[in-house]
Amino acid sequence: MSFPELATILKHDPLVASNFFLEIDGAKVSTLSEVSGLDLEVEVVEMKQTSEAGQYVIAKTLGQNKVPGDITVKRIAPLDIDSDPIWKWFNDMRGKGMSIKDRTASRKNGSIVVFDTSNVEVARWNFYNAWPMKISSDSFSATSSEAVSETITFAIEYLERKK
Repeated sequence: MSFPELATILKHDPLVASNFFLEIDGAKVSTLSEVSGLDLEVEVVEMKQTSEAGQYVIAKTLGQNKVPGDITVKRIAPLDIDSDPIWKWFNDMRGKGMSIKDRTASRKNGSIVVFDTSNVEVARWNFYNAWPMKISSDSFSATSSEAVSETITFAIEYLERKK
């Protein structure tokens, strides 16, 4: 492929997956090292029939939107969990034996926001009615000198990409 052909195909720089953060209810909450689970999917409805010529025919059409899976984020573990908003949220959800009304009020909306190299927002995945369902810490090793990370899994009810 020649350079002019490539320049026509690449009309803008690609989305780079290294500059992103977590936002909860409009507030910047945490820098992250990884994100997964930003999957959007629609069910496929298959209609199987036989044509008048006796041939087996399959037609596929659009079905319901699938319920999104969980979003998983990874970050450096905070030293002070008492001042960390995600840990506060997790402990509130987990430790109070909340009523249904309180649990519903504790669900939050958030976004995974991606920036370009000049810190301009270029992509955003919004998620709704989320709550942190699991926090896992890395294992510890006497031979390691790496920072400890934690993985947080959010249960979500709806996901959309806005940019």
